[in-house]
Amino acid sequence: MEPFSGLRWRKKGLKPIQTKRNGDIIIKEVMRGMEELVEEEPLSPSALLFNEPNFNVHVLAIMGGSCKIYPQVVKDKLLHTLLKHPRFSSVQVMDETSGEMKWVQTRVDLDQHVIVPNIDPNMEEQESDKFVEDYVYNLTKSSLNKSKPLWELHLLNIKTSNTQGIGIFRIHHSLGDGTSLMSLLLACTHQVSKPDELPTIPLKKRKKISTAKCSSARGLMRKYLAGIWLFLEMLWNTIVDIVMFGATALFLKDTETPIKAPSGSEFNPRRIVYRTVSLDDLKLVKNTLDMTINDVALGITQAGLSRYLNRRYAEGKKDVGATEKNNLPKNIRLRSTLLINLRPTAGIQALADMMEKNTEAKWGNWIGFVLLPFTIGLRDNPLDYVRQAKASIDRKKRSLEAIYTFSISELILKLFGIKTASALSQKIITNTTMCFSNLVGPLEEIEFYGHPVDYIAPSSYGQPHGLVINFQSYVNKMSMVLSVDESVIPNPHQLLDDLEDSLKLIKEAALQIT
Repeated sequence: MEPFSGLRWRKKGLKPIQTKRNGDIIIKEVMRGMEELVEEEPLSPSALLFNEPNFNVHVLAIMGGSCKIYPQVVKDKLLHTLLKHPRFSSVQVMDETSGEMKWVQTRVDLDQHVIVPNIDPNMEEQESDKFVEDYVYNLTKSSLNKSKPLWELHLLNIKTSNTQGIGIFRIHHSLGDGTSLMSLLLACTHQVSKPDELPTIPLKKRKKISTAKCSSARGLMRKYLAGIWLFLEMLWNTIVDIVMFGATALFLKDTETPIKAPSGSEFNPRRIVYRTVSLDDLKLVKNTLDMTINDVALGITQAGLSRYLNRRYAEGKKDVGATEKNNLPKNIRLRSTLLINLRPTAGIQALADMMEKNTEAKWGNWIGFVLLPFTIGLRDNPLDYVRQAKASIDRKKRSLEAIYTFSISELILKLFGIKTASALSQKIITNTTMCFSNLVGPLEEIEFYGHPVDYIAPSSYGQPHGLVINFQSYVNKMSMVLSVDESVIPNPHQLLDDLEDSLKLIKEAALQIT
């Protein structure tokens, strides 16, 4: 679905973007010419869902920098990049004739979108870390004002334990899915070593099929039978997953563990914490066990959650060393919704060209999800966590569950309306425990409008889950980001410790077999 297909356009007088500098108002034209085309595209079903009160989801992207931030430089650059994207210069308006919600381009006042708070320059580093954490926490207490484009950029000139300045993008999820939004932000950056070039991200390597084995009739027959087997396996897995999806929508709930959120958690503010570890450590495990980074990240999560839950179940026990024993109940059902992008995402170059040359690029929320089970338990061999995670995700790869969940949501919305679709999604999510995602970042160090970036930590708030875990790679680093409801997880830094310790144990076990 192209972003400009099926649109109705109307001519308007030129709408300018206004910024203030030294008290003077400088007029910046959005588009050159005598007339402007104003987009009136209906909101997609996913965008409509994210406008429901129980799915008022916002994406937060935290970028740590190694130098002081110059707000005016950022504003000047935003005019020629991000604001060229229709979603970032449009508001959601109800069409009085059709009753549909539509995107309509409008004037953007950057002073309402770029926020630069006054910060005590004499703050201690330990205080500054807590200040940033609390600042983000306070952002999650509110929603973006829908009378203007649904995004903000907060620039914090503050020296923390590992940064000289921090930028925080807050974007409403109706503007796009996480992968698209991250690609768009990266399209606003350039390589530090090559300022004229955009960053690159790793591409999935396709396995080469040997033609030698298929040259004979026997080889062709084996290939044909293997194809039939894969088709039947995918068909069976899809049927099982559809049944489980239906059961989850009706009655099948996860175990009531200490990390499962109660009803109404989506309205609570979120504590967002993150930690950066070495991506090389994950690659070592990946190469040793012949798997993917995503498999390793899921294995680390499974191990970390097992350690954390074992400690939570030990709370209140008087015996010494209770946390060292196995306190976990048997047969814990704990599932994560794993978001899947259902179409090739517009590449960084395509998005950069769109902003620079007004070309078209694919956009929107085209995401399905799968219900991924986590095996919770204490293991003698740390590598078992990763092997189990790989087995689970490999099985999900041989299923059409993500396409089904996307399609059924679209169908229910068309047949029964947004309220029914919202209620179904709410039921599915509240019957599971958490949300997990792993995003691939740049291979090179990047700069955001001339400001070098040290790390990227994306997250979100407004969803019914009490725990959201995001992994984000960047050069040779991996950020582990938690978004938690503190009434469910009051000690998120302890969970980060458990994730980091699990990575160390898994790495040490991998080194022993290399």
